[in-house]
Amino acid sequence: MPQIKKRDNWGSRLGIIMAVAGSAIGLGNFLRFPAKAASNGGGAFMIPYFISLLLLGIPLMWIEWTLGRFGGGFGHGTAPGIFHSLLQKNRFIKYFGIIGIFGPLVIFIYYIYIESWTLAYSLFSILGRYQGLPDQASMQSFLRGFQGLEHNQYFNGIGIAYLFFLATFILNIWVIYHGIKRGIERLCRWAMPLLFIFGIVLMIRVLSLGTPDPVRPDWNVLGGLGFLWNPDLSALKSPKVWLEAAGQIFFTLSVGIGVILTYASYLSKGDDVVLSGLTASSTNEFAEVILGGSVVIIAAFVFFGPLETKAITQSGVFNLGFVTMPLILNKLPLASVLGFIWFFLLFLAGITSSVSLAQPAVAFLEDEFGINRKRAALIFAAVSFILCQPAIFFLKNGVVDELDFWGGTFFLVLFAAIETILFAWVFGMDKAWDEIHRGADMRVPRIYKFIIKYITPLFLLFILGMWFLFVPEGKNEPEFVSFILMRGVASADRAFVLATRIGLISILFVLALLVKIVWRRKRKAGEGIR
Repeated sequence: MPQIKKRDNWGSRLGIIMAVAGSAIGLGNFLRFPAKAASNGGGAFMIPYFISLLLLGIPLMWIEWTLGRFGGGFGHGTAPGIFHSLLQKNRFIKYFGIIGIFGPLVIFIYYIYIESWTLAYSLFSILGRYQGLPDQASMQSFLRGFQGLEHNQYFNGIGIAYLFFLATFILNIWVIYHGIKRGIERLCRWAMPLLFIFGIVLMIRVLSLGTPDPVRPDWNVLGGLGFLWNPDLSALKSPKVWLEAAGQIFFTLSVGIGVILTYASYLSKGDDVVLSGLTASSTNEFAEVILGGSVVIIAAFVFFGPLETKAITQSGVFNLGFVTMPLILNKLPLASVLGFIWFFLLFLAGITSSVSLAQPAVAFLEDEFGINRKRAALIFAAVSFILCQPAIFFLKNGVVDELDFWGGTFFLVLFAAIETILFAWVFGMDKAWDEIHRGADMRVPRIYKFIIKYITPLFLLFILGMWFLFVPEGKNEPEFVSFILMRGVASADRAFVLATRIGLISILFVLALLVKIVWRRKRKAGEGIR
């Protein structure tokens, strides 16, 4: 057997837990989750949410930690190599793993631009740039001017936003350049505690608001808690609510992307994946349900009341984070400090996620092509920088929405279904069960052996089927068909959306070609065994 090149590794169990939690805890915990919960039945949303957590999130988390550690033992840190390690006799199995590099890359090329907004707004808060703005319309105009979507009194073009994008991009590459232990782990070990401190400060401040407007005494914290958490059980009849809950679990745990596979590949064979994975997931759930569920929506209810808050939850996560929350904080003492805490919290959540999204592509170059870490990071930087540009300059033309659907939604669920079937049915559930418990400090409840083999893959196939078959109320065709045919896309934007789809197909093709090249080289060198 050929020698396997010594790979980077984590410095401690706490390091990997903080890194995986950092990957999972992102903007969606503080923006997407409260908006989805409030607009999908409130407390009733938590029923399909926790069912999805138990039947999808936790099983997928254990699957990915186990697969990653298994593949890392053969020198593979990305899905193509890891899948090949499961069934070496199959020539095509590695090509299914391309999605595990494609998905994170696609998310990275638009996520990092959004992340840069949070860094910019952190500085704007300290400088008081938006603190005199009185209402939603002016705050939206400020945001659109910053994004370059309109010229107004606040900004003249996209120049400032682009500078913050460059700063954020360089910072991400700097972390990636320094590797697992000295880059990603070092970042997460200080960023995650600071994120939780900021989150707890904001939660305490919001829960202590009381009743700011004596004319409307029912606009208070208890009313906000009721608005968010009182269950509308009729919502459970809607398939959309169940799909939204399942989708949120994917987003919040970063499963089905390929990132956890790569992170876990830097573990040693005897490292525990059961307790470590569960700890990382629990950390994420605390951030989402306790902190994310106790800030934006409750504060909005206190200051804007139930009707406007309902409209706010349906206006999109950007409005929630960059319009509504700044307006709320402007009404409080120490507004500039609280604004900085809010936006820098989002920035910390963003950067710990974005560096994880870059890691699969960098690891692929390192492990399969034998390129050293620093050179691999620079190659990734050059390619991803070019790919980021359409998301920046064509934001208004639907490019980001298109990237988000394919990279952050559809392929995410498809990849999760593939890896679950490979793990439970190709690798074999008995062998997989033993692999999960290798070096484990606790036993997984035996019911999960049945869940992982049958329930999780069926649940995932059901979600995929619903996308293809579910017809929304008032429509005459499935939502997926409408999306493919660009029914809701303005005629002026269709060329941009089509170009984005062609670009995504091109990325998939290039990745497939790279996989073919590297395995051909391995066979010629006599290294095709692993």
